[in-house]
Amino acid sequence: MSTLLYVDGLTVSFDGFLALRNLSLIVDPQEKIRVVIGPNGAGKTTLFDAVTGQVRPVEGRIVFQDTLDLLDTTTHAIANRGVIRKFQTPSVFPGHTVFENMRLSSGRKTFRSSLSTRTTAAEQERIAKVLEQVGLLPYLNARAGMLSHGQKQWLEMGMLLVQDPTLLLLDEPVAGMTRVEKEKTAELIDTISQGSACAIMLIEHDMEFVRQVARRGHRVTVLHEGSVLSEGPLDQVQADPRVIEAYLGRGTLGR
Repeated sequence: MSTLLYVDGLTVSFDGFLALRNLSLIVDPQEKIRVVIGPNGAGKTTLFDAVTGQVRPVEGRIVFQDTLDLLDTTTHAIANRGVIRKFQTPSVFPGHTVFENMRLSSGRKTFRSSLSTRTTAAEQERIAKVLEQVGLLPYLNARAGMLSHGQKQWLEMGMLLVQDPTLLLLDEPVAGMTRVEKEKTAELIDTISQGSACAIMLIEHDMEFVRQVARRGHRVTVLHEGSVLSEGPLDQVQADPRVIEAYLGRGTLGR
């Protein structure tokens, strides 16, 4: 059976503390969205760190598209193969326009050459299409620093989408957003999943947002103490006695 992402027996240790303990999961090529939830310390961010080559496990393996061993690959090479990550805090260039931010992300050129060379008609069309997708086309010439927090998050998502990712990793994409911005972000992720070839894997604490994203029956993986505790549609994992026992009193997985 082919897989998009195959994580097998992953163990990550930080000075003796096991952030991941024999963690295994599979993301199928047909999946559009996979949600990873769990409290602080469950291993969610460490999982993303391992997938993108930022930490090295002591055991296990990670295989991308059945062929690429991510544990033997540099972070730069992993990104070039289409595994692209968005961190919790938006990383945009506030002194440059929305369009300039998109140009800086769309090619393999250096920062200086990206701004000094002319943009081709195809690049302009691609940038405009992505900006329309994330709802920022009207802000094409606005300085990124003038955008709201939510808009900066959407801009960075656009900066990643213009790179044509195969697997887009989103680390708490709605942290610090207003309720309206969270709702728009859920709609945006749904739009991306329906109209793009890339799969999305996201970490989130906000369960209302998770419910909005997972409403189409997307698989949810629950991590607990560095391992997979439960996996399946959201209603199924919320009803899992192991999840109820592990998270009783936390409020993290409440309906």
